[in-house]
Amino acid sequence: MKRARNVYYSLIVFACGLLCPVAACGAEEGGSPAEQPIGMTFKWIHFVILAVVAYWLFGKVLPPFFRRKADNISAAISKATAAKAEAERRLQEAVTKIGNLEREIAEFRVQAQRDAAAEIERLRGVTVLDVEKIRTAAKAEIEAAERAARVELKELAAKLAVDGAESLVAKQMTPAVQEAMISSFVQSLQGRPN
Repeated sequence: MKRARNVYYSLIVFACGLLCPVAACGAEEGGSPAEQPIGMTFKWIHFVILAVVAYWLFGKVLPPFFRRKADNISAAISKATAAKAEAERRLQEAVTKIGNLEREIAEFRVQAQRDAAAEIERLRGVTVLDVEKIRTAAKAEIEAAERAARVELKELAAKLAVDGAESLVAKQMTPAVQEAMISSFVQSLQGRPN
């Protein structure tokens, strides 16, 4: 491609080099070069050169340039279309995830309510068992306290009875009664064999 371009440029320079001396000769003869037959020939040669250059420029150079530009634009459009499709796919995924998220949140709420109700029932059951254990323990403590109180009450009653009997005996015990008791005791000892 670069070699062909160099050949075209060389031909253009060569054609310009040929035209310059011919134009100089025409100018020396006098008169208008366009009116002379050689001037008409140069006009046609000039036209043909310009037509060849225009054909070469518009037929050979510019189409690949425009094709590259069109390919670049087409590639950019393809990339943009792919990016748009990817963005739409991601948007659809996000919308789906948001829809699923709302559904999952609703499911989590229902599950949390079920778990909370089950936990409440479990705690009620545990509380009932604890209340029954406390009731049984309290009943046992009350019975033990009642027995201890009865024993203490019996001891107190016995002590009071002994104290009452002692005070009654102390009141009724006179020296004569004491002497009679001692002598009765001594006589009971004498009648016994050793």
